[in-house]
Amino acid sequence: MPSANGTTDFWVLQNELRGKSTRIVLVAFDLLYLNGRDLQKLPLLERKAELKKIIAGSDIQFSESFEVDGREMFAHACKIGLEGVVSKVRDSIYPTGRSGRDWVKKTCAQRETLTIAGFALDGDEWNGIYVGRRKGDDLIYAGKVDYGFDKASIADLRKRLTPLIRKTSPTPGASRTRRSGSSPEVLAEIGYRAKLAEGKVRHPFFRGVREDL
Repeated sequence: MPSANGTTDFWVLQNELRGKSTRIVLVAFDLLYLNGRDLQKLPLLERKAELKKIIAGSDIQFSESFEVDGREMFAHACKIGLEGVVSKVRDSIYPTGRSGRDWVKKTCAQRETLTIAGFALDGDEWNGIYVGRRKGDDLIYAGKVDYGFDKASIADLRKRLTPLIRKTSPTPGASRTRRSGSSPEVLAEIGYRAKLAEGKVRHPFFRGVREDL
C-alpha cells in the first residue's frame, strides 16, 4: 500500500482492507509458473523477464531489481524509511523450503527517543508502554511498545511511572484498555522497523530509559 511519501505503509493497508479500496497496488516480484510450465529451475533474471512481459500494460506493478552495492542499498532504504531490503542471487533458481543464502532479507532497525505517555497492565501483569512524540507543546501518540522488557526494566518503569499516573491521557487517540496515563516526564529509547505515514512506529522495541537528556 503506497503512502503519501512514496514508501509502503502497512497501517494504511490494514485500514484499506476493512472496506472497498481502490488504492491497493499489487506488486509482482517473481513468476513460478507460466501457462502450465514450471519456471522454478530458471535463473531469477529469466523468470523476472517473463514476468515483466506478461504484466506490461496492466495495473500490476513490476518489482524492479537494482544491481548495486548491497550495503549502499540497505543504508539508503533505511534512510528513506523503508523496512529493509531483500537481496537475491541473480542467476539463482527459486528456493523451495529454506532459501539459504541465495535469498536474504535484511530489516532496518531505526531508533528514536520518545516520551512515555502511559503503561498497560493485564490484571497486574505488565503489558507494555504507550509512547508519544513531541510536536511543539503537544504530545502526538506514536504507538504501543510490547517488547524489549525484562524483570528489571519492568520494575524500574513501574517505579518511575506509578507516581506519575493521571486521570487524563496526554496523547489523544490511544486505546484506553487497561491503560494508565502518566505525566509525560520519562523518556525512552525505542527501536522500530519503520515509521508509518501518521507517525506511529511499527514493530517497536524498548531499548531503555533515557536519563541523559
